[in-house]
Amino acid sequence: MTGDELIRLRVLDDRDVFTMRRVGREVAEMAGLAGSDQIRVATALSEIGREVLARGLAASAAFLLGRDTLTVTIDLPADTGFQRADGVTLAGRLVDTIECDPSGGRVVMVKSLPAGRARPSAEMIRTRIAALAPVSALDELRRQNRELAETLEEVLQLNTELEETNQGVLALYNQLSAELEETNRGVVALYAELDEKSGQIREAGDARNRFWTTVSHELRTPLNSIIGLVRLLAGPGGEPLGPEQFHQVQLIGSSAETLLALVSELLDMAKAESGRLDPQPSAVDLIALTERLGMVLRPTSGLDQVTLSVEVSESSPEMLVDEAMLTKILRNLLSNALKFTERGEVRLEVAPDAATHEMVFTVTDTGIGIPAEHLERVFEEFYQVPGPIQARAKGTGLGLPYARRLAEAMGGTLRLSSTVAGATAAGTATGGTTAVLRLPRRHDGPPVVGRVLVADDDDEFRATVRRMLTGFAAHVDEASDGLAALELMAGALPDLVLVDLLMPRMDGAALLLRMAEDERLRTVPAVVVTVVTSHQYPQTARAVISKHGLSRETLLEAVRHAVEGGGE
Repeated sequence: MTGDELIRLRVLDDRDVFTMRRVGREVAEMAGLAGSDQIRVATALSEIGREVLARGLAASAAFLLGRDTLTVTIDLPADTGFQRADGVTLAGRLVDTIECDPSGGRVVMVKSLPAGRARPSAEMIRTRIAALAPVSALDELRRQNRELAETLEEVLQLNTELEETNQGVLALYNQLSAELEETNRGVVALYAELDEKSGQIREAGDARNRFWTTVSHELRTPLNSIIGLVRLLAGPGGEPLGPEQFHQVQLIGSSAETLLALVSELLDMAKAESGRLDPQPSAVDLIALTERLGMVLRPTSGLDQVTLSVEVSESSPEMLVDEAMLTKILRNLLSNALKFTERGEVRLEVAPDAATHEMVFTVTDTGIGIPAEHLERVFEEFYQVPGPIQARAKGTGLGLPYARRLAEAMGGTLRLSSTVAGATAAGTATGGTTAVLRLPRRHDGPPVVGRVLVADDDDEFRATVRRMLTGFAAHVDEASDGLAALELMAGALPDLVLVDLLMPRMDGAALLLRMAEDERLRTVPAVVVTVVTSHQYPQTARAVISKHGLSRETLLEAVRHAVEGGGE
C-alpha cells in the first residue's frame, strides 16, 4: 500500500473497536474530510471491527495517508478465511472502495480526499493522535449518539427541502399542463381557421378557373365566326372592296385573331392553375422535334435579317418527356426571341447536363433585351415590359407564365437572363436574351417502385411529387392527412410512404407510430419529407429529406434507398 503510516492499532475487544473508530474519525478530520465523511469512515471501521470480533479473530489496523487517499488496512491471521459479509458490505457503502484479500488475511478500505485542500503533514498527524486522551466506551457511545442525532436532523432537513421541491415541481407541472392544454386549444383553433381559409382560397380559385373556362368557350365560337367572315370578305371569292374597306376588314380580322389567341392562353392558364396539367411522358426524338419547330418558325421573307439555327447534342437525341408540353414551351420561347430580334441570330441548343442529370434547352437571341428589374416580372400573368419592347410587338402577357407552368409541371425550371441593347460612343451595343429550360431526364426503364403513397396537406406539393415520380413509380396515391393515409393503406398496401410531419387531424409522427404498431403496415418503408428543421425525427423513417429546394434526383435517390432497405 502506498502512503505514510500514521498509526497501527490492535483490535482484540470492544474497547479496541471504540478506539479504532475514534482514531479513524480524528484522522479523517485532520486529513481534510468533511464532517459527514468523518462519520462515514468511523462507522465503516466500527462495522468491520464488530465483524472481526464476531468471528472471534484478532486483528491489527494501520492508517496510511497518501497524496489523494486515506487507506486503512486491517490485517488478520493468515488462512482465517475471512470473506465479505454483512459488516464489510455495509462498510463498502460508506467509503469509496473496499477489498478483501482472497486468502482472507487482509481487508483494505480506501476513502478519497478532497483535492486542493491544505492538511497537516503525516508527522504532525502522528503527534496529534499520540496526544489524544483516552475515553471510556460510554463517552464514545454518547458521541456516536450525538452524531446520529445530527445526522437524523440533517435527514429531516433534507426531507423538508425535498418535499418543498416536490411541491414546486408539482405546481410547475400543473402550470405547464394548463399552458399546454391552452396551447393545444389554440393550435386546434388555428388548424380550423387554416382549413377554413384554405377552403375559401380553393373555392375562389375554382370560381376563377370556372369563369375563365366558361368565358373562353363562350368567346371562341363568335371569334371563329368573325375570322371566317373576314376571310370571306377579304378573300378572292368575295365582293370587291375599296382600299379603305379592305384595310378596315383586315383590322377586324387581326383583332379577332388576337382575341382568339388571348382566349386560348386564358384557357391554358386555367388548366394550369387548376392542376389539370398531367404530363404524359413518352420517348421523344429531339432532333425531329426541333427540326419541325425550325421549319414552322424560321423566317421565310428574303428581307428578314434574322437567322434561326438549331443544334442538338448527338449524345442525347432522345428523352422521355411530354412532347406536346415541350413543343409549346419551345415554340413560345422561339417566337418571343424572333419577335423582339430585328437582326442577328436566334439559336436553340439542346444538350445534357451530366452533373444534374437534366436536359438543357437554351434559346439565345441578339434582340433588344429585357431590363434586369423586369426579368422575373415577365413571368407574372398579363405583365408586359413597358417602353420600346412593348411598342415593338404586341402580346398578351400570358406566354411566358404559361411556359413556366408547363416546365414546373414536368418537374423542370425556366430562367431568363438578358442584356439590354443600347447606344455607346463606339456605336450600338449588342443586347440579347437567354432563356434556359431545364427538364429532368426521366427514368426510361421499368418502374423502380410499384405503389407510392404521398401523405401531405399541401395539394401543390403532392402534385409536384407526383410529377417527379413519373416513370419511376407505377402508381401514386395521395392523402391530405394521416387518417386519410391509413384509410388508403387499409384498401391497398403501398410499397413506400412519403410523409409530411405537419398535417391536420393526424400528423406525420402519429401516422408513423400507428404504422409501427400495425402488424401489416410496419414493413412499409417511410421517407419523411418536411420543412421542420429538428434533429429529433421519428426513428421508423428510412430517410429524411427537406422540402426546401427538393429536386427530382434527391427524391428518387431517397425512394430508391428506402425501398432497398437503406437510408440513414
